[in-house]
Amino acid sequence: MATSIEQIIGAINPNLYCSLPDRAPEAKKQIAKIKEIAKEKGYLAAAKEVEPKADADYALSYETYAESLEPIYFWILDFITEMDMKVEKYVDNFITAPGSNQFVDFAQKKGLTQDRVTKIMGDINMVLRSVLNLIYDLKEFKIRLQSYEDYKSKDKNVSESALLSLKQLWMDKVDMNKGNSSLKAMALSQAGFQTLLDAFLAAKTIEDAKKLDLNERVKRILLPRIQEFELWIKESENELRKRYALEKNYLKSQVNSLKLYTHWAKPYLKVLDRLEGEDNLSDPNLVTGFNRTMLNLTLMATRPMGPSENFPEDLKKAVERKKLKMRKYFECILLDFNFRTVPGQGVYMGKVNVSFRAYVLNKEELALLKQEFENTGVREMLDLIEGATGESLEELQKEINSFLDEKEEDDKKEKEKRKIELDASSNPFVAILGMGNKKEEKKKEKKEKDTKIKSVEKDSWVEKTFLRDPGRESVIDTHFLIFDIYKKAHGMGSYPREAYR
Repeated sequence: MATSIEQIIGAINPNLYCSLPDRAPEAKKQIAKIKEIAKEKGYLAAAKEVEPKADADYALSYETYAESLEPIYFWILDFITEMDMKVEKYVDNFITAPGSNQFVDFAQKKGLTQDRVTKIMGDINMVLRSVLNLIYDLKEFKIRLQSYEDYKSKDKNVSESALLSLKQLWMDKVDMNKGNSSLKAMALSQAGFQTLLDAFLAAKTIEDAKKLDLNERVKRILLPRIQEFELWIKESENELRKRYALEKNYLKSQVNSLKLYTHWAKPYLKVLDRLEGEDNLSDPNLVTGFNRTMLNLTLMATRPMGPSENFPEDLKKAVERKKLKMRKYFECILLDFNFRTVPGQGVYMGKVNVSFRAYVLNKEELALLKQEFENTGVREMLDLIEGATGESLEELQKEINSFLDEKEEDDKKEKEKRKIELDASSNPFVAILGMGNKKEEKKKEKKEKDTKIKSVEKDSWVEKTFLRDPGRESVIDTHFLIFDIYKKAHGMGSYPREAYR
């Protein structure tokens, strides 16, 4: 069974929102156990040990087969919004019985979306293969260009080593095409030319070759080859740099195509996530042959609260001067809507159960709740896709950046170097991985480290006395007001708050 929001709240603050044994020693052991699990394995693991409770917990049910159930949801939503409460949606899912009219409709929509995603992902794979091939080619070009750079080095040893490497490359790639007339073939198989290969490797220039102690027949073969090699160095370097630039430009083009395809794929992936629904077919409310659909919506309404009226003036001044730290506290109403409906033409009739639960949470607890709830698998499909490909795409992104972030000379006269960075608008993996350029990534990583909460500090005496405790009384009043006004507005009758305890 999936971990509920109420259980996570109980794991975050077990002292207040976890049902505990009546005996104090057993209650302390239970709290200590939950805190220990949270510390070692995280709050999601600790939440499984929690039997949740709230400051107040009311519920109502309404059933009709003559009108839509949607107005109930929107009435409550509008009412709490008018109370200056901020509303966030945590859960929005559905499950439909195989015999339902909507089952075929959703299945068709899902199938069409899957076909579209499959086509786009196929195009993405083709472009990715092209990008990989381009990267391998560029790496090979870069290695070869490094020999030309080393050849021009002022370091004599580096320059000589590069020259020998280029000569070997020329003999293997160019001279070898001459067959029996190539240097290696003549030196190894023809009498009288045994010194030809060593002479070619030893001579740096034609002048050096002329000074070598060789017979005239060998020199007549050697000098034209050295001249041919010197010409090849100049021309091959220019040609290689042109191809390198063209391949880089093509890589940029493919990267932009990849960005476009991933941009197209993202909304379809989101739609698929929403169309997945739930898979709890063991629910007795869902009978295969019945025309029924179950809908579940969970909202969290929050409103900031200040210290109680008896907050001492000297403490108030200390807070204003920032000598006393106080976290922000919020009245929180958790609303859970469970619809068992008969789907019609744009109308949902049937039964709805609405539960209202009240809490008081500080800013850190709210942030931790959202952080942990997002890890429970609500967006499991997208997370699975990102997790499966994230590592390889991150490595691929580094390879792409290694070429597209290179410093280049725009003009020999200007000799100004510029750096090309993949920003969020040109990065093909932003849609999938949320990656940006290096500076943005560092800022984002730092921000994530700063905002990610691992634990919540215990309430200080000031926070407990003037915020948490009075806040719990206040949120109970707010909680009952929403519940009571709704019942009165819909003719359900009303009772004093004590009657619901």
